[in-house]
Order: sequence, then C-alpha cells, then structure tokens
Amino acid sequence: MAALLEVGRITKPHGLRGEVIVELVTDRVERVAAGSVLQRPGGTLTIERSSSHQGRWIVQFAGVATREAAEALRGTVLSAEPIEDPDVLWVHDLIGAGVVDAGGVRRGAVVSVIANPASDLLELDDGTLVPVRFVTGHADGVVHVDAPDGLFEAG
Repeated sequence: MAALLEVGRITKPHGLRGEVIVELVTDRVERVAAGSVLQRPGGTLTIERSSSHQGRWIVQFAGVATREAAEALRGTVLSAEPIEDPDVLWVHDLIGAGVVDAGGVRRGAVVSVIANPASDLLELDDGTLVPVRFVTGHADGVVHVDAPDGLFEAG
C-alpha cells in the first residue's frame, strides 16, 4: 500500500442527518465523489453523496446518520492513496528528487515546494529557488529543468 496523503479535514456537522462539512486540501474533487473511500484514524469512511458549498463540501458518509455521529467526526483528518497521473507533478514525488539542468549538471535535491502566485517554487537543499514552470520532466526520482542562464549562480 502506498503512503497515504492528507486530502481534507472534517470541520463540523451540517444539519441533523449526519452530514458534515469537509475542507479539501487538494484540488482533486474526485476525492469527495460518491463511492470514494477515505481513510481516517481508526478506519475508513465511504462517501454516499457530496455537494459543493461555499468553497467547501457537504458530505454524507455511509453509516453516519445523526448529528451526534457527525459531531464525533469533527476535526478528523481524511487521507487517501496517491492518484496516479503521469501528466501531473505531485509534491510528494518532488520532495527528495534530484534536480538536473539542461546541461546534465546535478543542481541539488528538492527539500520543499513553496506556493507562489506566479509559479510554485522548488526549494533546493542549497536554498536555490527554481520556478516549477522550468521543469521539463520528472522520472525515477530526478527532476529535469531548463532554467535560464544565471539561475543557479544567483545568490
């Protein structure tokens, strides 16, 4: 089994019939599709139905039919296995990956990904910041970048 990723959190009950408000920490809304199974400490929760509501989700889980049962889930972290999508760069795949420039020179390893309005940034172990838009490929723990001249010499 792959390592689980946090996908959301139950913030509070909604109504009297066991529905809850879920705040996703992912942009993959299929995580709250009917039939999805999410992990929580102590077991799983299966989604019966969900709907978008003010930037969050109203979710009905199987077996949760009362406000009291929903209240017991308040604050629960929801996790799931990673989604396989070869066309997407996933943060969990980038952390620890080596970075190689267009000339084949190893430039370091990714220690974090920093959210930035213009372009997310790969932070390398030497402190260098590389905009994700310069990534040309990723495979087998190596990120290939085509960065402008001087990027790795700045600082």
